[in-house]
Order: sequence, then C-alpha cells, then structure tokens
Amino acid sequence: MKLYSGIDLHSNNSMVVVLNEQDKVILKKKLPNDVDIILATLEPFKEDLQGVAVESTFNWYWLVDALAEAGYSPYLVNTAAVKQYEGLKHTDDQDDAIWLAHLLRLGILPTGYIYPKERRAIRDLLRKRGQLVRHRTAHILSIHNLFNRNTGHRFSCNAIKHIKDEDIEKSFPDDNLVLAMKSNVLMMRALDNQIKEIEKVVFAQVKLEPSFRQLLTIAGVGKILALTIMLETGTISRFSSVGDFASYCRCVGSVKLSNGKKKGVGNKKNGNKYLSWAFVEAANFSVRYSEKAKRFYQRKMQKTKRVVAIKALAHKLARASFYIMRDQVAFNPEKLFG
Repeated sequence: MKLYSGIDLHSNNSMVVVLNEQDKVILKKKLPNDVDIILATLEPFKEDLQGVAVESTFNWYWLVDALAEAGYSPYLVNTAAVKQYEGLKHTDDQDDAIWLAHLLRLGILPTGYIYPKERRAIRDLLRKRGQLVRHRTAHILSIHNLFNRNTGHRFSCNAIKHIKDEDIEKSFPDDNLVLAMKSNVLMMRALDNQIKEIEKVVFAQVKLEPSFRQLLTIAGVGKILALTIMLETGTISRFSSVGDFASYCRCVGSVKLSNGKKKGVGNKKNGNKYLSWAFVEAANFSVRYSEKAKRFYQRKMQKTKRVVAIKALAHKLARASFYIMRDQVAFNPEKLFG
C-alpha cells in the first residue's frame, strides 16, 4: 500500500500526518522538533512512504536533511503556491498537514528548490557578509549625518573611512558628540575587518564555476556579486525561461491591472531577496562603468523616480545574466541596450 506524509513544521513543534491511497489518516501526531522522535514515528511506514512533504517558512534545513539521510524522499513545499480549498470554516495545523499529504498523493504539490547541503553553509556565510555591509553602511551614514548636522560640512565615504580620532576631537567641542562619533567609527572599522575576513574565507573555499565566469564580463559585476549570483541561483537549468528567473530575482512587477486600472498587488516577497540585492548593486555600478547602461538609466530617470530606474536596469541585467549563465557567453551590451 502506498502511503504519503505531510509535515507542518513550526519553530518548536511539527504536525506529522500519514495518509493511504484512499486519503484515510493512518497517523496524526504533534511532535517536538526532535529528529530522533520524528524519524522513529515515521519508521513503521518507511517502506510504503512515497514521499514526505515538509511545509516550513525558514527552519527546514535540519528536518529535510535528516529525512534524506534516513532514506525518505522529502519534498520542500512552496508555501506561496499552496492554496487551501475554499469553503472551509475551520482549519488548523492538522488540516494543513493532511492537505499537504493529499496534494502529494495527487502529484500536484507545488514544491520549492532544496539547495544542496554541501554548499548551503558557504552561501549563508556570504549572506552574512551582506548583512554586515548593511550595518556598516548605517554607521557611515550616521557619521555623515553627525558631521553635516553639527558642522555644516559634508564628507565623502572615503574620507569617513580614513578619519582619525584627533580629527573628530577637533571637529566637535562637545564630548558627547565626540563619543557618539568615535562609537560609530569603532563599529564601522570592526565591521570592515569582519567583512574582509569573510571575503577571505569565501574566496578560499569557492570559485566561480565555468558556467558563471562570464558574469564578470558585465560592467559592474565583480567577484563578490558574481559569487552571490552563482550561489543563490544554484543551477540555472531549474528555470524554464528568462521570465521565471527574472521573477525569482524580484525584478518583475506585482501590480494587478484590469482595463488599465490597478486592482491590487501580488506577493512582492516571492523570489530571492539576495539575488534582488545583487542585481540592484550591479545596476548601480553599471551606471558608473558602462556608458550604455548610464544612458538607459538616464532615459528612465526622465520618466520616473531613481529607484524605479535602477530597478528597471537591474531587470535588464538579470535577464542578460540568465542567457550568460545558460549559454555560457560573454555579456553583449549591444544586445541588451541596442
């Protein structure tokens, strides 16, 4: 008899359900998030289980890996694509887990990509670098604001990065302002050192694969952005079209229109926020280093806001990157911008 399992995973517990081919519930248990307990619960059904559907928003690594290592066939549910049947007056975790197993049995369960375990840690380390860069930027902006607000002078980012304690003491007569400024500078430098350490570790462990090396031919894409795109993309073959990849990079609008009127918006958070960041960064650098990209950006700026213009350029770079990775060809600005 074929059996199907659904697990509704939460931060501290899991609702585990097993169904047979007639949708009859064979097992229904709420378990703590303990690998040994969950595997022991599923063990009596292991030979007949056709798959285990796991629904989780953030903490699925440990469970999916454990199921795979134990010989099960885990499926990571695409939570944004699963739709509960309408007309229900009441639902709970038990009903959700049953529904997942039901969809798995019918072969219509929307699934997500299970990123390879061996590369997951280095990808997450690069994500940590991005977090630290954002924190460093916040301190740089705070320093800039303190100077501008209290002295009327503006400083470049390069000048702020090389500022000395004696310069701070000369600029502010108030000891409180001096302490505030030195605190920002201290944190900025500590973050800068940690960012460099992470980059050193990442460069030592992972290299650009042949199918991703041509990303470096895009004006504005350096090693860090290329590695980010490679690690976040995984394998380009999992995207059936350039539109799917652009959507995954959050470069596609989510506005719903009817007869030219706005009727609502879709889920803006669908997709990969790290790829979205990478292509926005690439767009900002492309404006500096590519004349064609700069002209495209300026034409957009005449019609809309700066942030929309940058996002439009990021969309074009994402689409170009899809073909670069898929076909392993160099970037051609003539094809992209005309």
